[in-house]
This record gives sequence, C-alpha cells and structure tokens, in this order.
Amino acid sequence: MQASPWEQDLALELSQVFQDGILSCSTYLGQNFVELRPEAALPLFLYLKEKIGFDAIVDITAVDYPKREARFDLIYIVYSYARNERLRLKIMVPDNFEPESAVPVWAGANWMEREIFDLFGIRFHGHPDLRRILLPDEWNGHPLRRDVSILAMDEDWVREHVGIESGQ
Repeated sequence: MQASPWEQDLALELSQVFQDGILSCSTYLGQNFVELRPEAALPLFLYLKEKIGFDAIVDITAVDYPKREARFDLIYIVYSYARNERLRLKIMVPDNFEPESAVPVWAGANWMEREIFDLFGIRFHGHPDLRRILLPDEWNGHPLRRDVSILAMDEDWVREHVGIESGQ
C-alpha cells in the first residue's frame, strides 16, 4: 500500500489537538487513516464523537504480528452520518497490554471487543462484560493468534465435548 499524507482540515485539527498522540495521518484511495498512540485512543474517540460528529462505530478488528514488539494492530472504523465520512483509526499494542474500551463512547463496540478478546486474547480495560462470544468458555487459546496452531488448540475440547478425534 502506497499511502500519502492526509492533510485536509480534519487531519490538521486532530494533529493540532492531540499533538504527539497522533503518529500519522494518511490517505489511500480516498480512505483516511489516523495512527495514534494507545493512550490517546479514548480521548480521540470522545473528541471524534462529541466535537466532530462521528456517531457510529462500524467495525473493530485486530491483526497479529507475533514477532513484532507491538504485537497487535487494532483497527477501528468510525462513521459520521452528518458528514457521510468514514475514518480508520489504528493503534499498535504489545501483548498483555489492555487498551481502553471504546464501549463508553460507542455502545456498538461491545460485541466487537468481545470478538477480538475471544479470537486474539486482547483484553479491553473498562469493558463492561468481557467474555467469550464465539467459542465455548472452556476453549483453550485464541484461534487468530499466529503463534499456536488451531489444530492443537481444539483437540482436547473436541474430544471432550463432541466425543471424536478432531481429524483436522
């Protein structure tokens, strides 16, 4: 991806208000991205909702880079109905770091953060009900982490609860 600097009014405003909390503002094929420090995420979320009008969270996802010091990228996509504009926000977090939950800002983040917890093992500080959402409570591991084979994760659970050898 060959992104270029995003220098429109919103990018300049965010950079001015959050200063060193913003690492970069870039754009690619009309998609605007803000990369920020984890500690700036919740204040930026609040600012985007209350001051700019980004009233909806569309998605949150994660990407695992097990060999990188900041192992995970968390990517948030927020939307402003009034502006008809999407904005992508990215924070990089190390393993065992607990980023602030976005639920106090956008209630719709609840199940998305639960999914990320379930599949990647990332815990969100302040989440109101952080528990598995897709896998059984007894499941060992987090299947979208790239350092453990999913085949090894599910063998015991399948044997115990389904009564067969996994066969994968």
